[in-house]
Amino acid sequence: MDQLNCPTDIIVGKKNDSLIICDRGNKRVIQWSRRNGTKGQTIISDIDCNGLTIDNNGNLYVSDETMNEVRRYKIGDKNGTIVAGGNGKGNYRNQLDAPSYIFVDEDHSLYISDTRNHRVMKWMKGAKEGIVIAGGQSKGSSLSQLDHPQGLIVDHLGNVYVADNFNHRIMRWTVGSKEVSLVVGGNGRGQRPNQFNHLGGLSFDRQGNLYAVDWLNNRIQKFDIDFN
Repeated sequence: MDQLNCPTDIIVGKKNDSLIICDRGNKRVIQWSRRNGTKGQTIISDIDCNGLTIDNNGNLYVSDETMNEVRRYKIGDKNGTIVAGGNGKGNYRNQLDAPSYIFVDEDHSLYISDTRNHRVMKWMKGAKEGIVIAGGQSKGSSLSQLDHPQGLIVDHLGNVYVADNFNHRIMRWTVGSKEVSLVVGGNGRGQRPNQFNHLGGLSFDRQGNLYAVDWLNNRIQKFDIDFN
């Protein structure tokens, strides 16, 4: 309980001041106190977890890459409720294929990097199927395509930022339209400041600056916001 094995994602549980960790190699989600914690406590077991997020009610969402589903867990719940996928592996709108990073907004709509379908899905609260909001045009490198997307995050305007992993770039889909733009990268795989070597998670700070996990370069990149 004082060890981890290939952790893939982490969030801060504000209510009890703890870290909630996707301990993927141990097939569990573990909770670890931020105050001198020396070991964790398993809160979900036997799950091939990949991504985590939490909503404004404190409900935990976990993507399961093997079961091709996302479940929502209320506090103390061990089994959870399927809120996306769960209909086998596939590319129909009620299916997922290797879901990874996830994000939930204030309306409890769930955004999912549907990695092997090369798309990002949005599942409204209570929906039986999702909406393709990014990619979904088969694997590729054009502006409308993705290649194994990973990290994703939505800004306060509803714009969706996606870590386009195998294309080594970060893309943005504008809310309410199909407009897509290249944010940074797209200059091939490399170590220059405008390059990546595969991508993981994305995050914003309070000023709106963007942070990216640059996996195989073993670094975190920060990109300052341009208010113009």
